[in-house]
Amino acid sequence: MQPVLFSILGIDVQTYGVSKAIAAVVAAVILARAFRRHGLKKDDAHALVLWATVWGFGGAKIYYLLENVRDLTLHDFSGMGFTWYGGLLGGMTAALVVVRRRHLPAATVADAAMVPLSVAYAIGRVGCWLSGDGTYGKPTSLPWGMSVPSGVVPTEVAVHPTALYEAAGALVIASLLWALGRRQFPPLTVVAGYLVLSGVARFWVEFLRTNEPALLGLTQPQLWSIASVGVGLVLGVTVVRRARSRNTPENTRTPGRPESSLKVDATPVDSVGPATHTGGVSTP
Repeated sequence: MQPVLFSILGIDVQTYGVSKAIAAVVAAVILARAFRRHGLKKDDAHALVLWATVWGFGGAKIYYLLENVRDLTLHDFSGMGFTWYGGLLGGMTAALVVVRRRHLPAATVADAAMVPLSVAYAIGRVGCWLSGDGTYGKPTSLPWGMSVPSGVVPTEVAVHPTALYEAAGALVIASLLWALGRRQFPPLTVVAGYLVLSGVARFWVEFLRTNEPALLGLTQPQLWSIASVGVGLVLGVTVVRRARSRNTPENTRTPGRPESSLKVDATPVDSVGPATHTGGVSTP
């Protein structure tokens, strides 16, 4: 582990911060490509990632400080100590503002943002592990258990590398969402998939972490995960139902005159009777 990569003029450049910067750049590149595929400007993608990152960090820090308000120290105001769900709320708020001000299609942007969000999360979690920020799992005797003696929060005991579990899970989720997005599904389907998959992943990894139970034996991240899965399922069902209602025969019939007005008199001409000719004019 290497919490500090190097120092410039006495200023430490931390692994944690560098990993978050890399995550933001990678997310911007992926989102810009998705925007071009949908006919949107890449500059809008860059602006979206920039402001979502800034406000995401702000939200994550505020949430962390509120969680630990009773035991705050100067260390808590440093470049370490952030909570994911606070960052998600802050980033979503900033993204909504950018979408509104730049008049972007909200559903299209939301779907396009889920893959870069998952990839960025994976990179960030790797940074958490390399910096040894203390987001470890419980002690384990499994072969891949690791000790972190030189981390920001050191431990000599082999523990579950839960940050790496989450990183791997996020990359799998990103792959599934990418495949989902390439198919012709209704808008917000990818968002629903992200909420469900990320919620399930975080819920299960919490059983290996050391967070204290908050309610009914579940940790705070697990409660957030349940909410995420619930919202994702409701959103998914709503999207599918709306898509089906739009594809019903009543909604797909070509607009025009009422069916009764299109009827044609099919009476055979011969039934009128023979025609006679008078003065060159044909009369019945």
